Amino acid sequence: MKTVAMALALVTVACSASAEGAGLKVAQAYMPHHDADARVAIWYPRGTGGDPTPYAENPVFQGVEAFVDAQPAQGSFPVVLFSHGMGGTDRAQAWLGAALAERGAVVVMVNHPNTTWGDHDMTEGVRHWTRANDLSRALDLLVEDPQLGQHLDLTRVMAAGFSFGGWTALSLGGVTGNLDGIVAACTDHVDTMEACDVLLSDAVGLSRQDPDLWNASYSDPSVTSVVAIDPGFVWGLEAANVADLVPDAVLIGLGDRDTQMSATDFTESGLAALISDARVLRLAPAFHFTAMPPCQPDGATILEAERDDPVCTDPPGTDRLAVHAAIIEAMAETLGL
Repeated sequence: MKTVAMALALVTVACSASAEGAGLKVAQAYMPHHDADARVAIWYPRGTGGDPTPYAENPVFQGVEAFVDAQPAQGSFPVVLFSHGMGGTDRAQAWLGAALAERGAVVVMVNHPNTTWGDHDMTEGVRHWTRANDLSRALDLLVEDPQLGQHLDLTRVMAAGFSFGGWTALSLGGVTGNLDGIVAACTDHVDTMEACDVLLSDAVGLSRQDPDLWNASYSDPSVTSVVAIDPGFVWGLEAANVADLVPDAVLIGLGDRDTQMSATDFTESGLAALISDARVLRLAPAFHFTAMPPCQPDGATILEAERDDPVCTDPPGTDRLAVHAAIIEAMAETLGL
């Protein structure tokens, strides 16, 4: 296990970017396993054209510039299948999609039914395999896309994600679930581990899930690398659960001993030790929600009024843009960009 710790208050991380900007295509894709459509945002290197449009901008979060429906640049580009966190959307990591597209990647972000802001049902959303199926389906559709399909380098396909999406990425890369293990871990740590009370509740019923479905493999044979950013569901796993993980794997932890979320602590859970050849990157000062977009000047005040901060309030000394830059750089390096 190769561990790199970064004190981001003292380190400036530079990311090069293309001057052409990032193209963006947004579509609805039918997901037969949900019997529903899902929003799919595709970021890609821009060639020409497209309308420069602020994207993911709102009173709380700063957005990014997107060239909507631009012509793609010439060339062949690696693919990133990105999964958002529980209750998130593609907009939550638009900063990442745009930056990687400017670096030379095609980034596919799916708004997962039942676990997206505005479409949030934990009873259904806990069925983690549906998220992996979403991204496998999105990749199939992308390959068939008449505009972008010809520009894909399918020898470099990364599964990546944040929080619950970090588990989705690990699952696509070959990690399998352990229902008995996660139930036991949640039961033992119900008072200290985030969301365990909800997961174990009668409404969600983690312990009632079908072990055959929970523990099955949802790996996608196209995936060649994995980057999991503060991943969830990392407790209760055993060596057999990680035996088929693709060799090129990166675990990114947000925060230190005092600010790391228990539910996403891949060291205390034992996951990092199980994946002995993974690259481990620890970013501090930071905390889980430092992976959200940069906040507007009044963002924290708005969220405090809605009792939804500290999404905008990072630990003292945190440079959110530097954390983002470090994540971008780690992913770009893994992709060979």
